[in-house]
Amino acid sequence: MKPGEVICPEGTVHLLVDRATSTVTVVNTGDRPVQVGSHYHFAETNPALSFDRAAARGRRLAIPAGTSVRFEPGIEKVVDLVAYQGSRYVAGFRGEVAGPLEGDA
Repeated sequence: MKPGEVICPEGTVHLLVDRATSTVTVVNTGDRPVQVGSHYHFAETNPALSFDRAAARGRRLAIPAGTSVRFEPGIEKVVDLVAYQGSRYVAGFRGEVAGPLEGDA
């Protein structure tokens, strides 16, 4: 094995098995593209993105780790979100939560 090498099993690797997802419709109301990474707290994304932020609280994009979704200006896009796991303590990002999510899922 080489440093950084990933050895995957044969066949299909399934992500987020048995994890409930929700869907939100997002529109970029800004004049520049906005890119959101896989583990960013979606409710705290760029204010130019218009969507139901309450529905996104405690959730991230349901995409593979290390990837992102790009939102072009004026384009509507439907995305799937998945709840954070573990301690559900959100720190950083835009500072709107800065603490435990306590039961939001």
